[in-house]
Amino acid sequence: MHRSPRRPGRTLALSIAASGLVCGSSSAAGPTPTPPASEIVAAGAQLQRLASGMQFIEGPIWIPASGSLVFSDINASEMKRWSPDAGLLTFRKPSNKANGNTLDRMGRLVTCEHGARRVSLTQADGTVVTLVERYQGKRFNSPNDVVVKSDGTIWFTDPDWGIEGRAPEVAGKYVYRYDPTSATLTVVAADFVEPNGLCFSPDETKLYIGESIDTIHNVRVFDVGASGTLANGRLFGTIDKGVPDGLRCDEQGRLFAAARDGVQVFDTNGTLLTRILVPETVTNLCFGGADYKTLYMTATTSLYSIQLAVRGADRR
Repeated sequence: MHRSPRRPGRTLALSIAASGLVCGSSSAAGPTPTPPASEIVAAGAQLQRLASGMQFIEGPIWIPASGSLVFSDINASEMKRWSPDAGLLTFRKPSNKANGNTLDRMGRLVTCEHGARRVSLTQADGTVVTLVERYQGKRFNSPNDVVVKSDGTIWFTDPDWGIEGRAPEVAGKYVYRYDPTSATLTVVAADFVEPNGLCFSPDETKLYIGESIDTIHNVRVFDVGASGTLANGRLFGTIDKGVPDGLRCDEQGRLFAAARDGVQVFDTNGTLLTRILVPETVTNLCFGGADYKTLYMTATTSLYSIQLAVRGADRR
């Protein structure tokens, strides 16, 4: 999601106590986690600020082939790469104001681009090509976030935050499913006001989608049919600090949701378990590192990480 940036805060050290996550420089701790926070955040873990000074960052994705993280700086129309060895580098500029990123089943980068109003694919040689940019002959609004299912289909949200004064052509703000094999584009959800982050449950039987406007702070969950349809849409949970942005599941099916106070972690029934407090509004997140137990968070102008006791569900 594209929001106005705030001033960066300082790095916070988090520690595990009997009552759950305790933020060393803030009294705004979350509720007592169930299960204990030590089952989610690694004992003694500290929140690390890896890089700062950017304009408005989003869409982190771990690239296992290179051992690096790629993410978007939307307002700078630049994509960044961060790695433990090289630090922060430019990955691509200009980026057509790229937002969400993911990998396809071949490990290639799939990107939502506000500026070009398309979903693009970065081929192995670095060439960027259009995957899909129109619905029924009409340009998208501003594709926002994207996930790829194990069958290779590409699912993405299309709100209008990045349309920047250009006239909308599509009547609604839809959630789409694109099959690159048949080049078939389908609307799978049409009743969102502003759809935002999305992710599949580990077994891909459920799809979580965030609704992000001032008056609606909900995450909804849908059953995923064998034919790629969505059914039985219902409320999963509500973000009480800001709105839900990027979403990810760990391998146990817990949902990690980006929020104004950091990352809010929910169990599979939608109960808030704990919060990972961050001094800037978190826009998106992903699991990475060699064991996928590092949580990377894009937060307005800074990139953060923290070590977890759990592994991410989506490992490629």
